[in-house]
Amino acid sequence: MNPAKFNTDSKLSQLQAFVIVAQQQSFTKAAARLEVTPSALSHTIRTLEGRLGVRLLTRTTRNVAPTEAGEKLMRSIGPLFEQIAAEVDALGELRHKPAGTIRITCTDDSLQFCIRPILVEFLEAYPDITLELFVDYGFTNVVEERFDAGVRMGEAISKDMIAVRIGPDWSLALVASPAYFERHPAPATPHELTGHTCINIRHRPSGPIYAWEFEKDGHAFTVRGEGQLVYNSIMHVLSSSLDGIGIGYIPEQLVAPYLADGRLQRILTDWCPVFEGFHLYYPNRRQASPAFTAFVEAVRYRG
Repeated sequence: MNPAKFNTDSKLSQLQAFVIVAQQQSFTKAAARLEVTPSALSHTIRTLEGRLGVRLLTRTTRNVAPTEAGEKLMRSIGPLFEQIAAEVDALGELRHKPAGTIRITCTDDSLQFCIRPILVEFLEAYPDITLELFVDYGFTNVVEERFDAGVRMGEAISKDMIAVRIGPDWSLALVASPAYFERHPAPATPHELTGHTCINIRHRPSGPIYAWEFEKDGHAFTVRGEGQLVYNSIMHVLSSSLDGIGIGYIPEQLVAPYLADGRLQRILTDWCPVFEGFHLYYPNRRQASPAFTAFVEAVRYRG
């Protein structure tokens, strides 16, 4: 933005300046983006705070952070400015081939089986698109964290989101190494897992350990196994299962090669339920850019 065109007296410009400072958490970085001086930007924010009668930013010698009022304002107007930017970018992209950065939050297994297979062909077809894939099991809010989309199982997606299936239905598999079962006879039912070493997963730092889900003859229940290891990534659960530490509950696609070569053994298959496949989800108010539309079509599951 040209400094001469950035009108510090405009309420809209002041709000835009606030959003950028809050996102960057730095007057210096935000000023560079707006092509104004940090002092001019600081004056703009003070003018806005004076107009609103509340302090929006807390300033220290090291960083800048939104106050409670600033956070509230950021949540309400931040997506609006992003939508405006997306609309403008979409108009520009109509003159060119798809380009830009697409930010996706996903899990290790959904990345491995739904996104990885399309990467080589997609990146070669669209050399001006950058994919930023963020592995996270914490059920990230894609709007607040400014992701273009996320990946979850279909049943876990909010109704106010657009959901596109990107993979088939799947099941978890109870597995352990032959060495583990030599030391500990395999359980006959899921309830006997409480007497085994289980390798657990906690999706969020403040969330509970995932309770293993089972189903048979229409009866669904959970079992909480005990063990010395808890991860937040299913890939490490797999590694520890291969190492003979205990029993893991892992997507069957992920363990298939190790079952085939005998490095893992599967138990209690009839008790493991089928889950709805992974879906790409994004806000229904999002104006899809050509780049994002190309990505959606590339990962769409076609059975």
